[in-house]
Amino acid sequence: MRYKPHQYQAIAEQYALDHPRCGLFLDMGLGKTVITLTVIDKLIYDYFEVTKGRVLVIAPLRVAEDTWSRESSKWDHLQHLRISKVLGSAKRRLEALSTPADLYIINRDNVVWLIQIFGNQWPFDMVVVDELSSFKNPKSQRFKALKKLSPLFKRFVGLTGTPAPRNLMDLWSELYLIDRGERLGKTMRAYQQRYFVPGRRNGYVVYDYIPIDGAERQIYDRISDVCMSMTAADWLQLPDRIDLTREIQLPTSVMAAYRRFEREKYLELMDGDNPLLAANAGVLAGKLTQFSNGAVYLEDHSWQPIHDCKLDELEQLIEEANGQSVMVFYNFKHDFQRLIDRFAAYEPRMIKNADDIADWNAGKIQLLLAHPASMGHGLNLQDGGHIVIWFGLTWDLEIYQQANARLHRQGQQQSVRIYHIICKGTVDEDILRRLQTKDANQQALIDAVKARVERLEE
Repeated sequence: MRYKPHQYQAIAEQYALDHPRCGLFLDMGLGKTVITLTVIDKLIYDYFEVTKGRVLVIAPLRVAEDTWSRESSKWDHLQHLRISKVLGSAKRRLEALSTPADLYIINRDNVVWLIQIFGNQWPFDMVVVDELSSFKNPKSQRFKALKKLSPLFKRFVGLTGTPAPRNLMDLWSELYLIDRGERLGKTMRAYQQRYFVPGRRNGYVVYDYIPIDGAERQIYDRISDVCMSMTAADWLQLPDRIDLTREIQLPTSVMAAYRRFEREKYLELMDGDNPLLAANAGVLAGKLTQFSNGAVYLEDHSWQPIHDCKLDELEQLIEEANGQSVMVFYNFKHDFQRLIDRFAAYEPRMIKNADDIADWNAGKIQLLLAHPASMGHGLNLQDGGHIVIWFGLTWDLEIYQQANARLHRQGQQQSVRIYHIICKGTVDEDILRRLQTKDANQQALIDAVKARVERLEE
């Protein structure tokens, strides 16, 4: 396929060429991979600035397995690039490193291993981190390992989505890999003290930090010379996204059982001090979500089925799809097992490797089951379908948005329909409301649980 870059892609390419160390904070669907591959190709074959075989790409496992090689084979101007995937067993990884190639791709979980192999004899001129936000924890081994060798990178490109105000704390470690602390400070603590104040706390224990007034603007101004940020809304004309809700009225007996279950779990969590801390709120919300989905875990980690109402509604939706491919998001392992058992006739599949991605995009999978946390950054699935069904919702707004963006992204040819199966009068309503108002975070979870508790206490 001939590559005709959009205006924003050409701008981003030139930015990365002009800035030896930079961050491309590009929204979902803007084509970060093809932009970066084009930059790599020019640096190797046009500018002669980067030596062949001295480019390293660090990515989430599934992205490393499929996305980069598929993008390079998709576009005419990139098909000559040789890619070696440093994946699998240690033996296979070593073999991949010794295979002549233009660039090497490794999953982020093996970064520490790679650095132990080479140490200060670092062979790569250029390092690309696909999904830079996965290095946001300054205490993680992967961050510490990459930080140690970052002075040896002649070129560095960090790819991630546009940062949100609530994630400003995460920016320090991401920026450190770009500029080694020049803009946001040499330590996380210095950054924290300059731009944030403690938020929720219990004595000396601080649960989160809140940006001071004007911090967001100050931070963005500080990093603006090495980071480019673009949003899809500013640059893309995506197909329509249609959000639909399928409400279920649970049978009277089941709804009564839900109310008893809600009260029992609330009372269990009231035994300790300050019961509505995030951990307890999360436990209660998780238990209620399980019940709403139709099964709950027991103390011995087995699970007990409660009702099939959501399964029945999902079956109706699949029938209405009339043979079109459907992607279903689930929460829990027992959700997955019940879905497998109920819809065996559809031969449900999961995305486990590149072959599964290819089959989905070729329309060979009618029913795809996916946990939203595993379907995030980088997977391009827009060619395989346009129907998403949320069997069970997530409180995490970023995971929710990223999961939906697997289909609602550039290249999608049809309107994307996103269905939410909701049990009326349950925690499902709270979750969906928070997602729709883009207020689905830890504090929102606590507030929602508090509201349910207040109703129970009336």
